[in-house]
Amino acid sequence: METSAILHRPDSEYAYLYKEDEMHIRLRTKKGDVAKVGIISGDPYLHGVKKWYLDDAPMELLASTDIHDYWMIATGAEFKRLSYGFHIVGTDGIEVFYGDRGVFPYEEKYLEPANSFFRMPYFQEIDRFKSPDWVKETVWYQIFPERFANGDTSNDPEGTLPWGSKEHPTRDDFYGGDLQGVIDNLDYLVDLGINGIYFCPVFKATSNHKYDTTDYFEIDPDFGDKKTFKKLVDEAHKRGIRIMLDAVFNHMGMLSYQWEDVVKNEADSKYADWFHIHQFPVKLDESLTTEELENVGNVPYDTFAFTGHMPKLNTANPEVQDYLLEIAAYWIREFDIDAWRLDVANEVDHHFWKRFYQVTTDLKEDFYILGEIWHSSQSWLQGDEFHAVMNYAFTETIEDFFMKKRITAHKMVAGLNEQLMLYRQQTNEVMFNMLDSHDTARILTISAGNKDTVKSALAFTFAQNGSPCIYYGTEIGMDGFDDPDCRKCMVWDEAKQDLKMLAFTKELIAFRKEHQKLFSYGQLDWFDIRDEERVVGFKRILGEETLIAYFNQGEEDLELTLAEKPEGLFGHLAFVDNQLLSIKQNGFAIFKDR
Repeated sequence: METSAILHRPDSEYAYLYKEDEMHIRLRTKKGDVAKVGIISGDPYLHGVKKWYLDDAPMELLASTDIHDYWMIATGAEFKRLSYGFHIVGTDGIEVFYGDRGVFPYEEKYLEPANSFFRMPYFQEIDRFKSPDWVKETVWYQIFPERFANGDTSNDPEGTLPWGSKEHPTRDDFYGGDLQGVIDNLDYLVDLGINGIYFCPVFKATSNHKYDTTDYFEIDPDFGDKKTFKKLVDEAHKRGIRIMLDAVFNHMGMLSYQWEDVVKNEADSKYADWFHIHQFPVKLDESLTTEELENVGNVPYDTFAFTGHMPKLNTANPEVQDYLLEIAAYWIREFDIDAWRLDVANEVDHHFWKRFYQVTTDLKEDFYILGEIWHSSQSWLQGDEFHAVMNYAFTETIEDFFMKKRITAHKMVAGLNEQLMLYRQQTNEVMFNMLDSHDTARILTISAGNKDTVKSALAFTFAQNGSPCIYYGTEIGMDGFDDPDCRKCMVWDEAKQDLKMLAFTKELIAFRKEHQKLFSYGQLDWFDIRDEERVVGFKRILGEETLIAYFNQGEEDLELTLAEKPEGLFGHLAFVDNQLLSIKQNGFAIFKDR
């Protein structure tokens, strides 16, 4: 047995309260190295009295990656406190005890000391990670406001181009998209099945993307005003649609009054410590184009990436903290928004995000906080900062299998399992799953124009833990390369829309909603994975309900002989003849197990 691969950490994603009286305990071992694991547990104050350490209960093999197996048990405690350790039996027959002091032979003399065991000292309900239930029921729709719909031409910026007049938009183009355009199309979103909108920034800024905020307390006049935004939120809420805004708190725009004061007054500016300035002057060459500002290189102050027009905020400064926290509270208090998406969240300090969490959830208990982080994010997801992150690491693994054909079926499953094991179950239930966004190429382009692949990848994503998101226009077959090409104008002319893709998306969203509890809470069983055939078969199990899903990315038809004709079939390029189920390349089938 490879004991060096054994890992458990108390008070982490390996040991946490899932419900008020239910604790999830996980253990990691080397893949294929361990035959079984038992949990040895009991009350810490009854260790010597009841000698509970002489018994153990079996743990379930929950998930596997390329190199590790993960074991899990859900357990309670009569007195809301627990001591626990692990009885591990290797495939080679070796038995060990693993506890707080390390690995020992499985012998009573090593079990007798009470301090040999891990502890959950008390089930503190206030410390339990709580995620908003409504997010699990939400299918999001991401809107880039400048490109969704032009509902009010009176607020069009100077130089506005005719809608969709360029096949490939540039960074400086404006087309007049605004909030009224969203209001005008709310019923379109309802018909699609959407019940959550994620907006890219809507606050005052000079760019078309608005990530260079100049005034956080004002709606950008190109988009409308606060009255229009209030109407949008109210009308969305009437239709059961939640609203998530984009908070750009890592940096602000160079035309903000704070930065302009720094440029003018330099070290004497009262805002000089609002930023990370190394030397003065900080004024940039006014002749620089937007493209040049996007990659200006080394400047005498910290920026987002190398974008000279986006100086980084010093969020360790209490004045900056108070300013940003008032912004966070203002849009909840005055406009009743439901969520914040936090731009470049990993580059802002944890101290600030802990204050942010407290301020926002105090105002609205079921408020949703989503961080933009593209990598492993455990330190932000401990229950006192974010509820979830944009789950790029998870969905990029799906793209690598379905779209880019870079990995095998087993490698995809291993990658997905690895991501799931990074976080608590209640975190996985509200992760934000998108296959494309304003920061990536569109999935149709990533799929080299193959809409069957897009449909399969979407269906696969919708069948996983987390809250799925559709990037505007995906439902009608829009394409686009990396930013700024992925930010094309929404196509409203039905003659230019892919109406079959639209019908499929509606059906997919309805299917997700119908089986949402199973996808959110159900056990995941990867029961049939075939690398050479590029086939993935999995089950989702919750109580007496089981759904079976098959996805065929191979070149040959997949034929399955079932015990009975499948019930409740949802699929694409899948055909049933009594008990024979045939799935063509890039097809899938999801059906009930009777």
